[in-house]
Amino acid sequence: MRIPAGARNVLIIAVLAVAVAFVPGGGPTSQTIVQILSFGFLTAISIWGFRLYREHRVDLYALGDRNRAILYGSGGIALLTVSGTPRLWNTGPGAIAWFALIGVASFGVFTVFRAWRSY
Repeated sequence: MRIPAGARNVLIIAVLAVAVAFVPGGGPTSQTIVQILSFGFLTAISIWGFRLYREHRVDLYALGDRNRAILYGSGGIALLTVSGTPRLWNTGPGAIAWFALIGVASFGVFTVFRAWRSY
């Protein structure tokens, strides 16, 4: 007998909720589960990014060194800014810096996109 996907997903969530609520040390258990899910999510994003790179490698090299450096730099700025969001949002200047860094990264990606479309 096959269990429908929706029922299976609800059952998985119920088992996890029972583990958090009734098992001694449920707090650390929930933290472990969150870490496992986060690791799986980051792994999936990494695989997706690597696959995108492999599929569009020729397009990236056709951008030229300057535009490719801008694109990679913008990606790095965005990654560091997003990973530092909790610390940046704790202060007023940090929040302003967060918006400025995301704006710079977005402008860099837009600049490369505009150059790519001009060919």
